[in-house]
Amino acid sequence: MTPDPLNAITSEHVAQVRERLLAWYQTSHRDLPWRQTRDPYRILVSEIMLQQTQAERVVPKYHQFLSRFPSVHSLAAATPGEVIRAWAGLGYNRRAVSLLRAAQVIVERHGGQLPRDRSTLERLPGVGRYTSGAVLCFAFGEDVGFWDTNIARVLHRVFVGPELPARRLSPRQLDALVERLVPRGRGYEWNQALIELGAVQCTARRPACPTCPLQTCCRAFPEIQALLGALPHGTRLKRESSFTGSTRYYRGRLLEYLRQAPDGDGLDLLALGQRLRQNFSPEHLPWLRQLVDDLARDGLVLAEERPGYDAADPRSVRVRLP
Repeated sequence: MTPDPLNAITSEHVAQVRERLLAWYQTSHRDLPWRQTRDPYRILVSEIMLQQTQAERVVPKYHQFLSRFPSVHSLAAATPGEVIRAWAGLGYNRRAVSLLRAAQVIVERHGGQLPRDRSTLERLPGVGRYTSGAVLCFAFGEDVGFWDTNIARVLHRVFVGPELPARRLSPRQLDALVERLVPRGRGYEWNQALIELGAVQCTARRPACPTCPLQTCCRAFPEIQALLGALPHGTRLKRESSFTGSTRYYRGRLLEYLRQAPDGDGLDLLALGQRLRQNFSPEHLPWLRQLVDDLARDGLVLAEERPGYDAADPRSVRVRLP
């Protein structure tokens, strides 16, 4: 039976990491707007926006979004189309619809107040275990542990070593580790520090190990340094996946064209196809219809058949924001 790597983590190691990481965060963290508030609604907005989007891209959209929807009640009263338009530039547009639905649930079932119970928070649309933990910690000051891909990478490297498949921590092990590590009374600083380190130092593709505050107590430091030293200058540990031409690429472009259309008008399939592909032809129609149907299932568009609908005529279906 493979030994549990968590059993090898000593209290001395934990204390050392806590001390160094918290001291580094005190002097080195970025001044981000969601770190200036404890308002639960604003924290929820920031956390949904930060899912799979870098903080630098989120900052201006965060301000714009809150200017347009300053309260959970104003967001809950919006249409999906209004929210999708306000989400422009952030990508992963399903998050916009999930945030709208979460706001509606908060208003309708919780009197406009975000729940303080983790299991109830997790039942909100778009809110999983990570986001519920972040809201409880950053809005309500609770000492809870939570993790996403970036926090998991930091903790794995520091306490176990490089994230090799044979020794990668399971979700159950990560749940146990993050709960064990939170210092009582300092959960806010601790979790922000982990997020900060994963964003600016312990990155996936090119970790800045030489300037990391945890290098002397990081299990992965020797191996990552040796690996980076053997690679040509500028090489990253992980390859970046191709985005242009992917389904996500075309979904984003399609929604952007609908955002630019006059309110309520939308575009027919032919107009959409010609914008998406310069060589659009009838043979691309099944691909385009599948793209639209997938977006419709996610609540991001409405596809309406015109009178006299003809499946072979791309002008007989009009697509618009909901």
